[in-house]
Amino acid sequence: MTKHGIAPEQLAQLDDLSLKPSRPLLISDADEVLFAFMAAFETYLEDTGYFFDWSSFALTGNIRRRVDSSPVDGADVRNLLATFFYERTASMAPVDGAAEALAALSERLQIVVLSNLPFDQRTVRQEALKRHGMGYPLIAGAGPKGPLVAVIAEAVSAPVFFIDDGPNHHGSVARHAEHVRRLHMISDPRLARLLAASPHSHHRADDWAEARRLIEAELDAAGF
Repeated sequence: MTKHGIAPEQLAQLDDLSLKPSRPLLISDADEVLFAFMAAFETYLEDTGYFFDWSSFALTGNIRRRVDSSPVDGADVRNLLATFFYERTASMAPVDGAAEALAALSERLQIVVLSNLPFDQRTVRQEALKRHGMGYPLIAGAGPKGPLVAVIAEAVSAPVFFIDDGPNHHGSVARHAEHVRRLHMISDPRLARLLAASPHSHHRADDWAEARRLIEAELDAAGF
């Protein structure tokens, strides 16, 4: 690890960003925000001898073997996720309304996608984003997103927004970049029902139409 606890490969990606200081910025997660992660992951589990039992928001403990319903432990969960991203990143469906909402918002702000996925899938995800009309700059990596968001936000003097499904990332951003406006969104309604709004978020949205309205209202109030 290096500057601010950010991995070198992530810092290298930040060097490629070209942001306008006076223009608002939206930093968006990808899985379960731009891409329908849970629907794709559930299909993958069913194809490979597992199932998801929907008992809670967490993956560990809810992924079970079909043969005996036994839970998969943490190491095997990580292996399953790595294989899933390798096999299914390219084919994951976009979240309804995401491309249209981002296109409208892009008339008023800059957009960066910040996605936790294996680094070797970065190019595949970039291609998927472009294919679905969301060809915005992508930062890929792993770990809590607060330090990265803080460094990205340093380049902008206008309002900065962060949207993610993970409450842990909202907590991390709140600690490292408190001024960033945080919007909690989980696109899969089955998953959304399992988790209340993050206490570290400013808003909770159920879909991109609502997320767009919330962001546009804040832009209006800030004079952008």
